[in-house]
Amino acid sequence: MISKIVTKMARKEFARALRFEGKTVPELPECADNKPRLLYLHIPFCEELCPYCSFHRVRFSAPLAKKYFTALRCEISLYRDKGYKFSGIYVGGGTPTVLIQELAETLDLARKSFTIREISVETNPNHLTAKNIEILQRCHVNRLSVGVQTFNDELLKKMGRLEKYGSGAVIAEKLRETQGAFGTLNADMIFNLPAQSSEELNADLDVLLDLKADQVTFYPLMVSHLTRELMDQTMGAVDFKNEYSLYKLIARRLEKDYNYSSAWCFSRKESPIDEYVVDYDEYAGLGSGAIGYLNGVCYANTFDIPKYIKLLEKGNLPLMAARQFELADRMRYDFMMKFFSTKLNLLELEDKYEGKFAKTLWKEIGAFQVARAFRYFPPYLQLTPWGRYLWVIMMREFFIAVNNFRDYCRKEAGIE
Repeated sequence: MISKIVTKMARKEFARALRFEGKTVPELPECADNKPRLLYLHIPFCEELCPYCSFHRVRFSAPLAKKYFTALRCEISLYRDKGYKFSGIYVGGGTPTVLIQELAETLDLARKSFTIREISVETNPNHLTAKNIEILQRCHVNRLSVGVQTFNDELLKKMGRLEKYGSGAVIAEKLRETQGAFGTLNADMIFNLPAQSSEELNADLDVLLDLKADQVTFYPLMVSHLTRELMDQTMGAVDFKNEYSLYKLIARRLEKDYNYSSAWCFSRKESPIDEYVVDYDEYAGLGSGAIGYLNGVCYANTFDIPKYIKLLEKGNLPLMAARQFELADRMRYDFMMKFFSTKLNLLELEDKYEGKFAKTLWKEIGAFQVARAFRYFPPYLQLTPWGRYLWVIMMREFFIAVNNFRDYCRKEAGIE
């Protein structure tokens, strides 16, 4: 019952917060501070388009992708010239490694432009080649995140990934061969796929535990309204009735050997590189369709890739929409993201918001306290096992809202 209430409340709240219609698009202001921020780079190209994916992606075209990377480097330079400083880079997609040399040139520019401590890059199993690994190592990539999703061949076939990336056994062997090449090798998994059984999930967990993967991220299936319709046709109906039992299975199997980096990310090491939403208060979103959050402003770049390229060829930023968050919404964003890392430093947030944090969010804090979502260990509010699942729901609904916003923007741009 509580999980349904949290789902309904989160869905309504995030739909409101991510409503951009009629919002003016500001110019990116100059930056004069040294606040640590993350540089998110979006590469929207994929060799094949998976039916469950709601992210901004298009089918790979080498000529278009080369122009895109050139434009992306121009965008990086514009942020540098405005005084922004970044200490971390996260490259997502799409498939960022579709043109490895172009990616390397882009990362080299970013490292020359900013003092970068850590770089995380997403890839797919078929790109785990000796050449690609060597190039990524030369680019000082610390964390490589591999989109595995599942090792089950039947599910891989339904997802359209079996022919592209090989069987579960082949993928597992590629991960085994890559282990140790980077500071953190992450396996990106999905749970609560249509008709996925606990036995199938257990088999995935057996493989991961045998591999002794550095880090495992288990995302619940998160699909936009449009993608849900496609999933119904290709894989079956999407629902959440088994989500909690599957999440409990994941937690029970992994928490013996792994620490919680977030409610859905499990790490063997004490201080691994994690997802950008956890480690940074603010991040700049660069690339077509990228979403950023700077100085209380949530903004999105154009989803029209040719337009994105043309704007940057003229030296203009490709901003499409923006929304200034009110102070209470900024607090709610911090409340969600900080708690997602499993604990929230209450004193730190009270200091950030000049003693107004708990007074403003007393309803939210009180509701989750009644739900027994956390315990207080001064100065931290620490999520309970039940609380971790509630935050999985929160983040699931947050990303579904973001995916719905992406669908809206793609429709407005006339993109199929």
